[in-house]
Amino acid sequence: MLENLRDYKIFLASKSPRRRELMQMLRVPFTVLTIGGIDESFPDDIPLTEVPEYVSNIKAEAYRKHLKDKELVITADTMVISGNKILGKPKDGREAMEMLNDLSGKTHLVATGVTIATLDLKVSFTTITEVTFASISDKEIDYYVKNYQPFDKAGAYGIQEWIGAVAVSGINGSFYNVMGLPVHRLFRELSKF
Repeated sequence: MLENLRDYKIFLASKSPRRRELMQMLRVPFTVLTIGGIDESFPDDIPLTEVPEYVSNIKAEAYRKHLKDKELVITADTMVISGNKILGKPKDGREAMEMLNDLSGKTHLVATGVTIATLDLKVSFTTITEVTFASISDKEIDYYVKNYQPFDKAGAYGIQEWIGAVAVSGINGSFYNVMGLPVHRLFRELSKF
């Protein structure tokens, strides 16, 4: 598949093991490439659902400087949006518990911005999924945080883990987007690239 990209060396710019796993599902050969020190700050006045794509573009520009001809980089950024705030990656167990308490019994958004870039072409998009959590008890939250330590996950949860099985009562949109990479849309965009 994706014969249009057979002459390209494809890089996935991500430290996330989940993104690597999801990218492998597409059966596209790729290499993981990571560079540090990218400033991922964003202006306060842009809509929250546009922040992931904004950050994805910042990452793409940083990686683009290192690309050669016939090389392509994919960057992504996933954020959990609850009400009017972004829930990033928790710093510790206390913050993880606060985030999960905030999500309990409510519907929130998971937005992933993705950028595909070569030296002379760049395409970006955002995929948004609505996720509804049933009410979860402090005991359940404590169990999850202690056993799964979700400190590398936006919103302090992985939908593919125990918490997804016991707390997610509904989902409207891409399941894989909630994991960190909307592979359906990515495949479609790569096929047009």
